[in-house]
Amino acid sequence: MRFRRLCAAALLAALLPVPTPASAAQTTCEDVYTPVQFGLVQQVMYGRLCVPQGSKTLQVLVPGGTYTSGYWDIAVDNGTRSVVRAMNTAGVATMAVDRIGSGKSSKPLSILVDVPNQAQAVHQIIQKLRPRFSKVLVGGHSIGSAIAMAEAARYRDVDGVLVTGMTHQWDYIRAVPALTNLIPAVLDAKLAVRGLDVGYLTTAPGTRYTMFHAPGPNNSAVVSLDESTKDVVSATEFVTTALMSNIVLPASSTITVPVMTVQTSADYFCGTPPLGADCSSPAALVRSEKPFYGMAPRLDAFVINGYGHVFNFDTQNAHRYHAALISWQRSV
Repeated sequence: MRFRRLCAAALLAALLPVPTPASAAQTTCEDVYTPVQFGLVQQVMYGRLCVPQGSKTLQVLVPGGTYTSGYWDIAVDNGTRSVVRAMNTAGVATMAVDRIGSGKSSKPLSILVDVPNQAQAVHQIIQKLRPRFSKVLVGGHSIGSAIAMAEAARYRDVDGVLVTGMTHQWDYIRAVPALTNLIPAVLDAKLAVRGLDVGYLTTAPGTRYTMFHAPGPNNSAVVSLDESTKDVVSATEFVTTALMSNIVLPASSTITVPVMTVQTSADYFCGTPPLGADCSSPAALVRSEKPFYGMAPRLDAFVINGYGHVFNFDTQNAHRYHAALISWQRSV
């Protein structure tokens, strides 16, 4: 009998998530797998939850297409690029998720993987975590930003929205050619083993620097990490992002909480309106994007120069960028 009790205890310990230390701060992190309703079916959304001791503020972070939760915690140069580490050090908890269809989350038929269903899943993550925190913010990058905006607009359960790598005015002259670098994931040697349907896409080998990092430094360690950890995006996510982020009736028009928009002037989403938002300065970016956030009580902005679309990889602006995020989340 005693042997059975010991075996049962050992099995229970193995199944429970074990908190592990994060940075030098008093922060614990754990892998969380949350069952979520995703449209008409149930899926599981993975997230990495990191909570500094005593934290009452949470940022739920959603990555963009072909990226996973790791985009928010880039593991090169001792974490200097990590948004997660910067927030945790400042006392802010983070929940970086893998979008459904990617990373460690469930992988349903790609036709089901759209922005409204992703927003529904993120909403359920927020609902499960909110009782632990007095302030909850949702943020995203690129397609993740479209998901964050849709979540905040539909469910109105957050205190602020962070939008990065996405505006409502796109430079299609540059963006459309970049999309030709996408291929079905079944044709990629690394990702083909997942057995995904042809509606899941990834980037062709060797294209990520030009597509995502330029004009930033062509750092071999960074680009190699990016290539080795690349993931997928569904074609349906692209279509619904375009529809829900357009200038006619964007989802952002009904967001009722403060918004922070962070963009890089070299991105496909910046330029000369209407081909890209005006990212020449934070003030110009606010003027350019404010009409699309008609119900938001406040719109703040931060502009990065000298790097491409995935500017979380940038080190030159990392300290200022992270400081701006910390200052904003404390003010909402």
